[in-house]
Amino acid sequence: MQPTTIAEVVNYLHTIMQQCAGAGNRAGYFAALYKRMTMAVGEGIAKGAFEDGPRMEQLDVVFAQRYLDAWRQYGAKMPCSISWKLALDGCADKNLTVIQHLLLGINTHINLDLAVAAAIVAPGEKIHALEKDFNRINDMIASLVDDVQYCLEQVWFPMRWIKRISNRQQQDVLNFSIGVARKTAWANAVLLAQLNNEMQVKHIQTMDSMVLGVGKKIIQPGTLSAMMLRAVRLTEYENIGRTIRLIDTVRIGT
Repeated sequence: MQPTTIAEVVNYLHTIMQQCAGAGNRAGYFAALYKRMTMAVGEGIAKGAFEDGPRMEQLDVVFAQRYLDAWRQYGAKMPCSISWKLALDGCADKNLTVIQHLLLGINTHINLDLAVAAAIVAPGEKIHALEKDFNRINDMIASLVDDVQYCLEQVWFPMRWIKRISNRQQQDVLNFSIGVARKTAWANAVLLAQLNNEMQVKHIQTMDSMVLGVGKKIIQPGTLSAMMLRAVRLTEYENIGRTIRLIDTVRIGT
């Protein structure tokens, strides 16, 4: 899996999504969301939404490669980042809600992968010129996650009890905020861009451990939150393939 363009990334993600839908693998939830996110970035580039379109495509491809590598390594029972292992192990947990599965992927991909990808694409002082586009891609992620959560609320009414997870000011019952993740990811990207290879490896390991801790809180958010999530889980579809297709296709107003 070595994509070089956004179109190729979308194709890879679609293949993973289809494989998961056929196998009843909950990993397809995140793959479907990620496919939509990648398509949104591609559309944004085409419309001139980013300061540097070619650089953004490069960032998107490097960003996606980290997920694709983790997917391949995990499937082959090879070592992968501990935070991705937690997220992918979680796909076998029938007690987690769809939104928890999505957040486990989002947590690792923003808090770990996005920072690493940004430092690769814009090393040294070049990182500062990337900040606006870095924030725009996070805004797209937040908007898309709100879109998906809104649509899930229409299917599973108890989902409305959960605050929108892209809330930038406070964490919700799932102990995760995309706004907080964005700030953390950017700070790590700036730091990584200044480090040599050896120090980068050590800092990425530290980041991975911290992201693992956030992931564990998403899985076990506390007694009251767990009760709310159980109520959501009781209303969800048991058909994993159907849910994957729902995440892939629904739009606000449909």
